[in-house]
Amino acid sequence: MSYFLVGLFLLVILFVAASNVFGLPGNWINLGLIALWKWAHPGMEAGWGFFLALLAIAGIGELLEFGSQFWGAKKYGGSTKGSWGALAGALVGAVLGAPLFMGIGAFLGALAGAFVGAFAVEIIRSRPWPEALRAAKGAMFGRVLGTVAKLGLGILMLALTMPRVWPA
Repeated sequence: MSYFLVGLFLLVILFVAASNVFGLPGNWINLGLIALWKWAHPGMEAGWGFFLALLAIAGIGELLEFGSQFWGAKKYGGSTKGSWGALAGALVGAVLGAPLFMGIGAFLGALAGAFVGAFAVEIIRSRPWPEALRAAKGAMFGRVLGTVAKLGLGILMLALTMPRVWPA
């Protein structure tokens, strides 16, 4: 196995992990790519325990990404309905923003969508503007925190995979 091929594979995993920023399921794609590598290279020292650990990391990343948005909205005074509005807004914003700025618009759209979604629901629920604004800021902050956490876990998946694929 050549160093070039392994280096290229690790570079692909790094770029796929970075796709988490664009709202893509990078950690899940990487899990599939690593499983495919194991299938193509049966000598790779990675058993069920390794893949279960990667599965757990990817799952925790998803929970953190969405849970932190709820946490942020709640921490800054938002309601449960406002948190759901933030989630819906983030999903719509990511989809609408995806074609902009070479994909970075998905991240920016998700942030703006979380803010607008939480704010709109809180205003509809007759919350005063300052309270609704505070909850919306919390939802947006939570979205940033969740995205960073998910990206960090994607890098952890890369770090755990590197020594298993690099030729000895």
